[in-house]
Amino acid sequence: MENCYKCEDNEWPNQEKTLCIEKQIEFLSYADDPLTLISIISSVILFIIAAVILGIFISFRDTPVVRANNHTLSFLLLVSIKLSFLSVFLFLGRPVDITCMLRQTSFGITFSIAVSCVLAKTLMVSIAFKATKPGSPWRKWVGVKLANGLVFNLSLIQFLISVIWLVIAPPYVEHNTHSEPRKIIIQCNEGSVVAFYIVLSYMGLLASVSFIVAFLARSLPDSFNEAKYITFSMLLFCSVWITMIPACLSTKGKYMVAVEIFAIISSSCGLLFCIFLPKCYIILFKQEMNSKQYLLGKCNT
Repeated sequence: MENCYKCEDNEWPNQEKTLCIEKQIEFLSYADDPLTLISIISSVILFIIAAVILGIFISFRDTPVVRANNHTLSFLLLVSIKLSFLSVFLFLGRPVDITCMLRQTSFGITFSIAVSCVLAKTLMVSIAFKATKPGSPWRKWVGVKLANGLVFNLSLIQFLISVIWLVIAPPYVEHNTHSEPRKIIIQCNEGSVVAFYIVLSYMGLLASVSFIVAFLARSLPDSFNEAKYITFSMLLFCSVWITMIPACLSTKGKYMVAVEIFAIISSSCGLLFCIFLPKCYIILFKQEMNSKQYLLGKCNT
């Protein structure tokens, strides 16, 4: 052609280079997107399951199985797992500034609370059995104050990291017109990649410490001990997030968001099912095991 002109950023040329065609807009839409539908169904079903388990634990809160390892932390852990399932909805739909700011910080804080509860439960089990020895110096550490204080302080650190992130370099919506020539990817720019990886690294640190402590405590008596289940759940948790990072780096657009949603749902499932399903089985189907005499008998053996 004698007169050539460049297409706008929201357009791309056709194969004959004679016409500019508007680019397709891509994000995880609520309309006609199977990835969104699968994410919604999964998160809703798992939220309901977590709510049912929480209801069971509240109904049987005075039984030995529920009270054996700080039932308050169990309630808090279940609530944080429920919130993590709900945080999936912040990743769905057309991104806006407020959802971009909330999506990473919300799941970071809720997961930090959940993993802090797991760590506190494991530490309290170890301390409780060490304190049974006569004259043990660990007796002064036995009690709910240490566990609650640990969860509060560890969660507060993640909260402060998130607040600093939002103040200094908050995430925002961007229109990516360069990753794919025929598409405009509406996505969230993290604002500060360093802050994003600090949030992930802190969660990874908590999960790693929880895994190590639970692994060391796995040989304690089974009656009071959740360490075996916590070890497996933390192993699953760490594996999911370790594989999620390269998966996110190798994908683009809505598929990168879908990978992160999968990581949130699968790691939350690991915490929910590995830790609470064995107890629910005892509460509902093995009521003879849910007695103080049984627990003390197992502990003495």
